[in-house]
Amino acid sequence: MFNFLNNNILGSYFSTDMAIDLGTANTLIYVHGQGIVLDEPSVVAIREESGDNGKKMIQQVGLAAKQMLGRTPGNITAIRPMKDGVIADFTVTEQMLKMFIRKVNPPRLFSANPRIVICVPYGSTQVERRAIREAAFGAGARKVELIEEPMAAALGADLPVESPTGSMVVDIGGGTTEVGIISLGGIVYSNSVRVGGDKFDEAIINYIRRNYGMLIGEVTAEIIKKEIGSAFPGSEVREIEVKGRNLAEGIPRSFTISSNEILEALTEPLNSIVSAVKTALEHTPPELGADIAESGMVMTGGGALLRDIDRLLMEETGLSVIVADDPLTCVVRGSGIALENMDRTIGIFARD
Repeated sequence: MFNFLNNNILGSYFSTDMAIDLGTANTLIYVHGQGIVLDEPSVVAIREESGDNGKKMIQQVGLAAKQMLGRTPGNITAIRPMKDGVIADFTVTEQMLKMFIRKVNPPRLFSANPRIVICVPYGSTQVERRAIREAAFGAGARKVELIEEPMAAALGADLPVESPTGSMVVDIGGGTTEVGIISLGGIVYSNSVRVGGDKFDEAIINYIRRNYGMLIGEVTAEIIKKEIGSAFPGSEVREIEVKGRNLAEGIPRSFTISSNEILEALTEPLNSIVSAVKTALEHTPPELGADIAESGMVMTGGGALLRDIDRLLMEETGLSVIVADDPLTCVVRGSGIALENMDRTIGIFARD
């Protein structure tokens, strides 16, 4: 009995409880009482020692590793261990989590293992959820709760999730787009499609390869998307000069590409997102549909920053569309709210 009480007291006083948005593109960590303390790319650089039995060691994680993408020598590989919102490489994800947690919560005397709230895509399987839970335990968690991304995004966007009115959230992350209808503290309907910022980058790379005969990397594609990417035809045509490798000549060349071409390149992934939103609206009960017609939908996630994507959804659905304040951090802020109320808000956490 004494040990149980002692552990609980130690746990509550000496642990740094945290909420983690373990995303395909970025990992964000919210610490109890401190707010968001880490926002780094979900990238790991692995160095392999020479020899037949050369060991693999983690060289860098986060921003330093992302800067190595496409630039590494033969013995170093920069990889993204998360794909479409779920774990693609379990061992590397666990190590990445461990290093991020150590960064925000350095080991110290009398420190207890933290309780962790971690996000999962709505459409993730039991196996994928178990893998995320085990990675968090492997990284040193004392207790792990999972929260589905639409619920976390709605909490972070300050939507009235516990009221009997319907709220609609569209969270466009790096690997997935989550569309959720929420009422009375639960998800009434949700649809998850494996389309997000990564698919936008991929579409730009493929378009440039097909139409220009040029090869560009992920980092360049992301810069193009941020600078001149658009989801809806605008009156102003913007251009950017891009450097890549000419496939026919095999040497680096420069070329100029316009925002209209990027819009054409993004048509397919954007159509998938529009389709997911329309499917969600079709499955919404009539009373909640009436609430959403009145209040509109809220967009969160990094994909919400794509120029005019709110206008595209407005035109396609006829509903008002609002982009949340600081959409990139909505999910982790919502997870933080769940963490702060961990002992009270049992209903909002996901089951395996």
